[in-house]
Amino acid sequence: SPDASEAADGGQAARSKAAADTALLEAFGGVRGMVDTTVPGLVFVLIYTIKRDIHVAAIAALALTVLLAVARLARKETLKHAFSGVFGVAFGAVFAMMSGDAKNFYLPGMLYTLGLAVAYVLSAIFRFPLIGVLLGPILKENLSWRTRNPGRLRAYTKATWAWGLILLGKSAILFPLYWWGDATQL
Repeated sequence: SPDASEAADGGQAARSKAAADTALLEAFGGVRGMVDTTVPGLVFVLIYTIKRDIHVAAIAALALTVLLAVARLARKETLKHAFSGVFGVAFGAVFAMMSGDAKNFYLPGMLYTLGLAVAYVLSAIFRFPLIGVLLGPILKENLSWRTRNPGRLRAYTKATWAWGLILLGKSAILFPLYWWGDATQL
């Protein structure tokens, strides 16, 4: 019957969407990966706000990233996201300590965000959307979506534009705060 067929198709679509959502979350390291990459920065700003000491805040943030990496090692989990947290915090800490200005902790991340925004926008303009390039291998389609699925190319292009514009918007907010604000405002 048509209703049964539509229900089966709807169920398959829901399972496909759930699998894609799971793959996307895992690409970012899951909840644990997001914790590994964001909490050390929050620790930096919290300690800096309380103590007003760049060195103490930087050392605490670095110690936390190392602790998170050791915890991943003990659990025999991937270190990919822990390393990105360690490197991000380390670069920020070095920038802040060398300059003596706590807001420079955020400068490497801000420059990375701006660079990523430009990469998203340019990849969308040249019809080689970065979202598709990143998700293709995760969804086990590599770059076949470019030639075999025009709908997927359009969807990836729209998503790439969205991410590029969101990151440009984030940069448009953060850079003025950086220039005129202080570390706690960032």
